[in-house]
Amino acid sequence: MTDYKEIAAKASEIRINSLKMIHAAASGHPGGSLSISDILATLYFGGHLRHNPQDPEDPSRDILVQSKGHASPALYSCLGLAGFYPIEDTITFRELGSKFQGHIDRTKVPGVEISTGSLGHGLSNAVGIAIAAKLDKSDRKVFAILSDGELQEGSNWEATMSAAHFKLSNLVAFVDRNRIQLDGWTEETMGLDPLADKFKAFNWEVLEIDGHNIEEIDQALNKAQGLGSGDKPVMILANTVKGKGVSFMEDEVAWHGVAPKDEDLNKALEELAK
Repeated sequence: MTDYKEIAAKASEIRINSLKMIHAAASGHPGGSLSISDILATLYFGGHLRHNPQDPEDPSRDILVQSKGHASPALYSCLGLAGFYPIEDTITFRELGSKFQGHIDRTKVPGVEISTGSLGHGLSNAVGIAIAAKLDKSDRKVFAILSDGELQEGSNWEATMSAAHFKLSNLVAFVDRNRIQLDGWTEETMGLDPLADKFKAFNWEVLEIDGHNIEEIDQALNKAQGLGSGDKPVMILANTVKGKGVSFMEDEVAWHGVAPKDEDLNKALEELAK
């Protein structure tokens, strides 16, 4: 039976460590790191994504493409908790020479599959990997985590069309639907709604969930695996809150890419420790 409390505890640890990293670097993206923490924790600690910290290149592993590469603190923290390296090492985030760069780099960090940061390309990478797995007759699953703001870029929709055309039932993607991007609210910058209808029109299976409810995330992933016997990719639209878990960061555009100062960090850690 899935231990939802344990996964939630891991998500909290991801948030705490992410904020410590960003504070130490005086630079980074807290809002989007906090909004995907529950998704990452459920993937890695809920038994959904096969991974092997002792052999990061294990050919039987599943693949995660985190397209929103600027939310690197959350992924670095998750991989550290999963045992790919000591999580304490991540405090060097964004230091000169550190492997923990501002945007994720697969050549430097064990467990990172694709270098991302230039938004709008992660889904295309995931589609290519899923096609390769199909050709190899592999049972490998491919997961992708996209920001909602990056869906304003056209290459995503070419990838979306391709995934359906090639019947990539081994591909499960998440949209971190926190509705905030660098320039403000997504619907004011370049409207995305009705987002579910768009993916359905491209012939994807679409599930909509609360992206902070561990049980809903887990059940959606279980359902996605059941749908995997069909011929459609699965899109999980996760309704999330930018800066989730820290009251003064939640739904605040200003916390997209601003590091917390000492007082901010102390308040945030106090809230997250509850």
